[in-house]
This record gives sequence, C-alpha cells and structure tokens, in this order.
Amino acid sequence: MDLILWRHAEALDTVPDATRKLSARGEKQAKQMAAWLKPRLPKNTRILASPATRCQQTAQALELEFGTSRLLSTDASVADLIAATDWPRGSGAVLVVGHQPTLGRLAALLLAGQEAEWTVKKGAVWWFTNRVRDGETQTVLRACVGTDLIDA
Repeated sequence: MDLILWRHAEALDTVPDATRKLSARGEKQAKQMAAWLKPRLPKNTRILASPATRCQQTAQALELEFGTSRLLSTDASVADLIAATDWPRGSGAVLVVGHQPTLGRLAALLLAGQEAEWTVKKGAVWWFTNRVRDGETQTVLRACVGTDLIDA
C-alpha cells in the first residue's frame, strides 16, 4: 500500500480557521505540487481531503475526483488518519490532503515507530510504501518533496 501525505499549501491567516483560503503563494504551491504528483500517482489512487477550505483548494489543484473526510479535520489524531486510510492493511494508494501537526506525527510514527513533533512543510508531500520482504513488514519513505524543490 502507498500512503501519500500532502500538507495543504500556504493559506491566509484569517478566521474562522476552517474557512481559511489559500493565499496567492499557496495557489501557486498547490499547482506546482499537483503538476509533480499527478503523473506519478498510481492508477486508482484514492484521494481524501480535510473539509477545511485550504485542503479542498489544495486537492482541487490535482483536477481529479476526491473525497472529503472529517477524520482529516484540523483536530484529527494520528489514529483518525490511520482509520481514514486503512493503513497499512489497505491496498493500492491513498493520498491524504491534511494538516499539521497530525501529518508530521503520522510521518514520525511510520518512520520512527512513535509519534513525535515532526514538521511537514506547507504544500509538501511525504510518500510512504508498506511492503513485506522476507516475511518482515517494512515502511519505506519513497519521497519527501517540498514545492521549493520542484519546477513546474
């Protein structure tokens, strides 16, 4: 199974939090990452986004169908993200458009075995694969890409 974590792009600092929109820079970040991601996504990738406006706008940059899950809201826990994606039992690929600090905590759990306060930059993608090798389940970091590292 592939699990792709995409933090929403830069948003305006307004209230209420759930309706914050992407800034002009954030719109550019979302388009850049979408251009990098779209040709690399496995066929039939399930895309899930937080209901927050900034996540919806980030996901829309892909120009692909996506679902919305309250399990990915700003107050989501790592357990919520795992439940929404069915990691690691699921099959195929799931792309999550979500928030800090939950995305960073999940990345830490997947790579280090425990939650920690890791930061996923705005607009960045962390791509994990779960596989079995020689009877051992492994989590592999396939990519960690920020918008500052891609040209689109």
